[in-house]
Amino acid sequence: MQVESEAIRDIRYDEARAKLFVTFHDGDAYVYVGVPGEVHRSFVDADSKGRFFAFEIRDQYPYNKLGG
Repeated sequence: MQVESEAIRDIRYDEARAKLFVTFHDGDAYVYVGVPGEVHRSFVDADSKGRFFAFEIRDQYPYNKLGG
């Protein structure tokens, strides 16, 4: 789903696989593995998506860059 953020364009979550998909405004997209549902919900609800991402997701979960 598209979100209002200066850095992040889109957040998607695969609950069955605990995978969080994050797309940035520059077009880079990543999948973060093992992210609990409550972290996803807090991310979506956060006043600052970029700040939440920086402190609660980046460097906290294994990830892969998507695409080329």
